[in-house]
Amino acid sequence: MPPDKHGGFEDVRENVDGHPMMNLFRYATPYWRALSVGTVSAVINRALRLLPALLIAAALDRVIEAPGQPAELAQLGLVTNEVIPQEATEARLALLQTLVFIGIVGYGLQAFGHFASRYFFQTTAQKVQHDLRHDTYNHMQRLSMEFYNDHETGGMMAILNSDINRLEQFFNTEIRQIIRAIVIFSLVGVYLLVKAPEFAPLILIPMVLIALATGKFITWIEPKYKRIRELVAELNTQLANNLGGAAIIKTFDRYDVESNRVDDRSKDYRDEKISAIRIRRVFFSSLRLFVGMMFVTVLFFGGRSVVAGTLTAGTFVVFFMYLRELDGPMTRIGKTANKWQKTMSSAERVFGILGTQPSIDAPEDGVDPDGFDGRIDVDDVRFSYSGVDDEVLSGVDLSVPEGKTIGLAGTSGSGKSTLLKLVPRLHDVDEGAVRIDGTDVREYELEGLRDEIGVVEQDPYMFSGTIRQNIAYGDRELFWAVLEDESEGVSEEDQYRIERAARDAGAHEFICDLPEGYDTQVGERGVKLSGGQRQRLSIARTLLNDPSIVILDEATSDVDTETEELIQENLDRICNDRTAFIIAHRLSTIRDADRIVVMDDGEIIETGSHDDLVKTEGTYADLWATQSDMTTAGSIAD
Repeated sequence: MPPDKHGGFEDVRENVDGHPMMNLFRYATPYWRALSVGTVSAVINRALRLLPALLIAAALDRVIEAPGQPAELAQLGLVTNEVIPQEATEARLALLQTLVFIGIVGYGLQAFGHFASRYFFQTTAQKVQHDLRHDTYNHMQRLSMEFYNDHETGGMMAILNSDINRLEQFFNTEIRQIIRAIVIFSLVGVYLLVKAPEFAPLILIPMVLIALATGKFITWIEPKYKRIRELVAELNTQLANNLGGAAIIKTFDRYDVESNRVDDRSKDYRDEKISAIRIRRVFFSSLRLFVGMMFVTVLFFGGRSVVAGTLTAGTFVVFFMYLRELDGPMTRIGKTANKWQKTMSSAERVFGILGTQPSIDAPEDGVDPDGFDGRIDVDDVRFSYSGVDDEVLSGVDLSVPEGKTIGLAGTSGSGKSTLLKLVPRLHDVDEGAVRIDGTDVREYELEGLRDEIGVVEQDPYMFSGTIRQNIAYGDRELFWAVLEDESEGVSEEDQYRIERAARDAGAHEFICDLPEGYDTQVGERGVKLSGGQRQRLSIARTLLNDPSIVILDEATSDVDTETEELIQENLDRICNDRTAFIIAHRLSTIRDADRIVVMDDGEIIETGSHDDLVKTEGTYADLWATQSDMTTAGSIAD
């Protein structure tokens, strides 16, 4: 199934392993002790809610209407079952005091049950939420690039936040409500069957009808919630695009256009939500009316029984108080079903993500490289992106000796970047093989492979934080040390390593010119830095990792000529004892490479040194001549 074009993640629902709600409950099994205490406490809390009615019944039938018949509390052995004469005032008051004492103890136990049930369920729900978010995020990180290409960031954020929060809320509140309903229905049903079986149908039959109506309600509301989730994803995607593209919107003065686009999606969400609210309100109001009819019916038939003397006033009061207790669970059934359906939709997305397998994964017994010599062979490689029929690479062959620097040239879209993405297995070949030191990259441990390959992209990503943190990110242990020590000061040794990488990348000078130096905050995605500054920091970050293989993908495209010359001077140091690939728009960057590979339309069309390629007067020579003319023209103009 193709991915949803709006980032609604409808395609991942097919990847759910088992029932999504059962998967949610399985996440709670490690906390079964806390849940057991919470469940028992919830049962005690709900059972004791029925005690006040029995106390009132005993007070009516044994104290006020003495010598009334012994009530249920007497049958339970909590009060005496002896008949108390009307004139025995002290005995009646003594019984009243006993009832008060039982009430105090009952309310105390109920308060404890209320606290314990809520505490253990809520804390467990938070732990389940944390475990789910941790597992989902970690799994999402390990999914292949095709997944990120096919799904919107706004949808991923919605899963990690709103969907997982909804699972936590359901587990926190609705499980207790289900326990409440089971306890109340069971105890009240037994009481009715024992004390007044003729009234049981008045309560039990409506309960069956409510259950059937709830099932119908779920079928009505399910398509609404599915569509609402899709619209939420569309709205999140639109908002994420607009907030990320704020500079473009301002530059082109497209406030009205983007406002209308957001408004349209918000209106669609609003209308669908109103439609769902209408269905819910009609259903819940109908339940209220139904319960009201039950109340009136019991009032009529119960009142007749009291007048006829077949039912005591106390038992009649118990009926009404228990009916009141049934009111909540019966009307809550619809709300719980409503929450169940919402939670089911979220659970399908969360566990659909967890059930999605990465298209690129390490083999079970993968080779763990302890560094590379750096010999790379590309054998008859063919590749096309998912969902695209045209091949990006068509039968590419390339052999690179260890420690050599290879420059790649060619027009945009010729396949240069795609070819180099196959080396760290950001994508896998359709046919052929990419080998490092004679071993297919698909046979290496994935983490070990990528630890030995440093990549600097044309538009490098900067994490929100300081310059020091972004450079230190290249070394796992150093990064953790910086995070732990930065508030108190980074050690001289760590700072020296960071500065050395920055110097090699031509970044140290501009960093020192900043008011806060290495403590400067770069902003979201490095927005406070220029493109050239971000590229130099990215080079420093890569060098700090000390990889065996370096890939510079247009890594100097955004730097000025002076900075490019500075990086060029350090290029030998950057590529020293490493196999290096340099994709360059400016051919001057790769002029001194050991070999230059020219690509066009997914094929290698020329290869050789700079001087040899210029002499052949082919594609590279034309590109070189064009850039040389432009450079000369620019110098004359200056």
